[in-house]
Amino acid sequence: MSHHVYKQLELTGSSSASIEDAVSTAIAKAHETVRGIQWFTVTETRGHVVEGKVAHWQVSIKVGFTLE
Repeated sequence: MSHHVYKQLELTGSSSASIEDAVSTAIAKAHETVRGIQWFTVTETRGHVVEGKVAHWQVSIKVGFTLE
C-alpha cells in the first residue's frame, strides 16, 4: 500500500434548491481545476430567509484531494 498526502480546500457552495445542491455545486466547480478530489466534510450550513421562507442555502465544506 502506498502512502498518500492530502490537501484540503475550503469552499462555499450556494443553491436556491437544497443543501445537497449547494454541496454538489461547490464540488463540481472545484473539479474543473482540482484533480484527485477524494472526500468532503460539511463545516457550516447557512440560509437566507425571504418573507418567512428559505430562499437560499449556503454550505461551507472542506474538500480533500490527493497531492501528486
